Amino acid sequence: MPGSTPIHLQRCFHHSLREAVARCPACGRFYCRECINEHQGRLLCASCLRRLTQAVKPKRRWPALWGRVAAALIGLAVTWLFFYGLGALLIIIPSDSHEMQEHLFNTLER
Repeated sequence: MPGSTPIHLQRCFHHSLREAVARCPACGRFYCRECINEHQGRLLCASCLRRLTQAVKPKRRWPALWGRVAAALIGLAVTWLFFYGLGALLIIIPSDSHEMQEHLFNTLER
């Protein structure tokens, strides 16, 4: 059994000629300095670290995507309503007011 002998007599799981310096608490194998990594205060081998970090990554969920699509559509609708209202306001302004402004502008220039 590999765990029954002292660590200084153990060899690296990947490099049989190298002395082991640590034991991975997740898989229980011994590793040399190159094969062991520190992650959140624990020493882990590369394969256990990869498995741990892949499990933490959140997967993209459809509700989040639909929420973004809904927010974009609502933003587009609000923008359309704003410009529609602005256009309706410009249509209500009587055309005489433009002529009246031009007449006032011309009289002020004299």
